[in-house]
Amino acid sequence: MADAEAQNVAAAPQSAPAPTRSKELYPMSKWKYDIFLSSMSILADLFFREVHPRGSWKVPRHGPVLFVAAPHANQFVDALILQRTLRTEAKRRVSLLIAQKSVHGFIGWASRQVGSVPVGRAQDTARPGKGTLYLPDPINDPTLIRGIGTNFEKDAEVGGMVFLPSIKGHTGASVDIAVIVGPEEIRIKRPFTGFVAMSQLTGRDDIDENGQFRDKDIKGVKEGFEGTKYKLAPHIDQTKVYEAVFDRLKAGGCVGIFPEGGSHDRTELLPLKAGVAIMALGALAAAPDCGLKIVPVGMNYFHAHKFRSRAVVEFGPPLEIPPRLVEMYKNNQRRDAIAQVLDMVHSGLSAVTVSTPDYDTLMVIQAARRLYNPVGKKLPLPVVVELNRRLALGYEKYKNDPRIVDLHKSVKEYNRQLRYLNIRDHQVQYAKMSWPIVVLTFIYRLAKLLVLSAGVLPGLILFGPIFIATKVISRQKAKTALAGSTVKIQGRDVMATWKLLVSLALAPILYNFYSSIVAYLVYQHRLWGRVPEWVPIWAVFVAGWIFFPAITFAALRFGEVGMDIVKSLRPLIMCINPSSSYNIHQLRERRAELSTQVTDLINTLGPEMFPDFKDTRLISDHARSESNESNPPPLSPTRSTPTRSTPRRQDSGMSSPGGYADSPPPTGSIRRSTTQSGRAIPRNESFSNIGQVQLFATRPPSRNRSRNSSVGGGFGMAGFPISAFTALDSKEGFDEASKKIRAAMRERGQMRRRKSQAGKNAFVDGLESTDEEEHEDEAEKKER
Repeated sequence: MADAEAQNVAAAPQSAPAPTRSKELYPMSKWKYDIFLSSMSILADLFFREVHPRGSWKVPRHGPVLFVAAPHANQFVDALILQRTLRTEAKRRVSLLIAQKSVHGFIGWASRQVGSVPVGRAQDTARPGKGTLYLPDPINDPTLIRGIGTNFEKDAEVGGMVFLPSIKGHTGASVDIAVIVGPEEIRIKRPFTGFVAMSQLTGRDDIDENGQFRDKDIKGVKEGFEGTKYKLAPHIDQTKVYEAVFDRLKAGGCVGIFPEGGSHDRTELLPLKAGVAIMALGALAAAPDCGLKIVPVGMNYFHAHKFRSRAVVEFGPPLEIPPRLVEMYKNNQRRDAIAQVLDMVHSGLSAVTVSTPDYDTLMVIQAARRLYNPVGKKLPLPVVVELNRRLALGYEKYKNDPRIVDLHKSVKEYNRQLRYLNIRDHQVQYAKMSWPIVVLTFIYRLAKLLVLSAGVLPGLILFGPIFIATKVISRQKAKTALAGSTVKIQGRDVMATWKLLVSLALAPILYNFYSSIVAYLVYQHRLWGRVPEWVPIWAVFVAGWIFFPAITFAALRFGEVGMDIVKSLRPLIMCINPSSSYNIHQLRERRAELSTQVTDLINTLGPEMFPDFKDTRLISDHARSESNESNPPPLSPTRSTPTRSTPRRQDSGMSSPGGYADSPPPTGSIRRSTTQSGRAIPRNESFSNIGQVQLFATRPPSRNRSRNSSVGGGFGMAGFPISAFTALDSKEGFDEASKKIRAAMRERGQMRRRKSQAGKNAFVDGLESTDEEEHEDEAEKKER
């Protein structure tokens, strides 16, 4: 019955009457949503020093929106930051998908307040199976699996899944069960592939890196092989999940998903899950005229697991799924349609995130950005993220160039010297200061630190137990998460969540304990006679709940400033000490050489990537000349952005510094040669019943496709499409050209607003700019 209903909904013609709206499975209460989010935002403000939204004006203010956020680097904290930013900046409430296993305790209660949709995952319900598995004939019959000491008729079920063991660095392979032949035999929907899986199931040594057998004459497993352990998961019907998502989208609401499927602490995007494409295509198949948009969201953190860290939440241009893909999805070509939508999403995410192959490369890229940045010039966080992204794209293209290889080694060695001396890059410039200035600076900062200590010590002493507990418990949880995952590196993605949860649990207990002690002392002897008799005990208790949290907040704020000062003292001491000042002066000379080398190389390779390299930049020539740097242009195709605070659009954190990054990619020009996205999707799966489709079926990672896709996110273009000229002989071509014109108008309006704010325009020009902005805002409203 569920299959027939899903097919009827998917195949309903546009002229068919809308079905009666049923009661929502996971309803959202607006007042509960707002109250809960306002309360939890206090924790976010305490944990993060700054959360900077970027490009929030791109979020449609009306109509259904599917938000896809990545990288998922901070477990439940990502959800809080995303929901809060959308509510504050775009005035939108969003229902997020959450793993079913997490819907318990406080997290479960919190998810219900904000209308989250729980999703069951097969890997969460998998249990170890009895006996072992092997492939009796891996060459001629790779879908037949035989067991030793198993009882598949009792333990397994058709539609369930078989999981092979995970090994370090590799997620265990999994596949659906098609037929249960007997207690010791099953057939799977598709063969296992890859070196690891085939080695686990055969024990043979003649397997190449692609999982193919070199010796075709050997039909069975290695002699003496006893099989491999495994896990079995029951069939999970996702029909209810999709129904809840479709209902929310058809009603004009917002749904959010982290398409990587789980949190991680890697420096690159994980393979995306097919569920996001199925949701978008299914919603449009059921309601073709609903106007669904997909908005990519980049969650860019700086030390996400640490207290008082920073983050930039960047919104990309909305993506629209072409009608032809919806028709493909409705006409049993679902695999290709899903693969192309995944390409669109991956390209959109690549344009709003910084992705590098490993942590060392990320550190080198960030060091290169600092070496290229004018000395003493503090860039806004969005500009920092943009520069990192451009440099990452440049490194990906030129990483085999001998000049880049040599520079990579030099910058890596420079980073190693900084770690050896335990100083930061910006602190190397202290070597420019004269000895008396260094001494005076050291004395001034030491005195400032002593003053700040008076505000830090009370809170540090009173709430030391919470600080210690959060650190210990979060590290233990990180180790547990790391042991149970094959994609995490250090498990840092869970640390921030557990720090907040532990603080949320222990802080009220501690506040209550201290307030009770003070109330008891007042009750006993009026706090040694210091409290008048007319003051009631309950008022003392309430005052304690105000006083002690205030001390906590003061300790956090004074402490973050004090820690910055503490970190700055070591390089000053090194400059004062004659035995170590030579090292830091040498390091400064080395930094100047590297800065020149980085700048020259960027100026050489930049024009090869960006035709308008000299005319468009993030950092102006004037800014570089003021900082005594010889080569001005940065590796960026974006326009000049003032370093001071720029004028904001309503509902926006900061206007995007570039035209290319903000140009919405044409959704109609999807890359035709899409093959990678669909390879992990079973070819024998028709997707006729969306309830049977694995929500978490993965697509393989491909670094080249996201860099070179014509959808957007092409190399160096941050989402700017590399495609042929638009043909105006069709409605789609005209609409595409209109979108580009409107995007150019918005960019022009932003540039005019910045110039007007800076006082560079005359009064008459300012009036003309204001009049044109009003027309552009009206065009934007009509478009949305």
